Amino acid sequence: MGSPSVRVELTPDGGRTAFSERYGEHFHNRNGALTQAKRVFLEASQTDQHPAPRVLEIGFGLGVNFLTTLASTSSRRVALDYRAFEIDPQPRELLESVGRDLPAAAHPLWTGLLSAWPAARALELDGQRIDVAIADASAAELPSQWASAIYLDGFSPTVNAELWSEAFIARLAHTLAPGGWIVTYSAAGAVRRALAAAGLQVEREPGVAGKRESLRAQKR
Repeated sequence: MGSPSVRVELTPDGGRTAFSERYGEHFHNRNGALTQAKRVFLEASQTDQHPAPRVLEIGFGLGVNFLTTLASTSSRRVALDYRAFEIDPQPRELLESVGRDLPAAAHPLWTGLLSAWPAARALELDGQRIDVAIADASAAELPSQWASAIYLDGFSPTVNAELWSEAFIARLAHTLAPGGWIVTYSAAGAVRRALAAAGLQVEREPGVAGKRESLRAQKR
């Protein structure tokens, strides 16, 4: 399934990922796409406990982090405001294939997003809101002190450096509400130093599915 040039791969935890031809990397951890979405993003940012999370995702990709978050908020019956940036939208069939077995795959917000993808990207239903901007996040205007969580999930600093620069991470820190978290799968020293330079309290987290560490950083 998916576009002719992209192969969907099943990961050992029951999730799915695919390989990006543009960046030469997989969209998710090949050893645990679903585990990464749950532990590195949803749980490390405490979004799974927040009474009304406001999430900004840098790198919407194939929608796995959104689906994982939507499953959490809809099961808890709390509001969700989810905004994301994606510079290179993938075919709708690929998003459908990767997300088809996830708990929120049948949620009307997801199916509605897919039905016109990538044309219609802002939807709201029963307090759950999704807005995906097809744009370069590093050049976009970002809200001030808005996000309870930022999922920094671009491709690696090696191939997607603009999303990991000290200047951009400082802008992300400004977007965080007090008490909010930036979470990322990357444990690169330069990323950790950029988070600290932005005035955030940085914590190393145990890695998942073959990665030794990930990072999270809180705005006190």
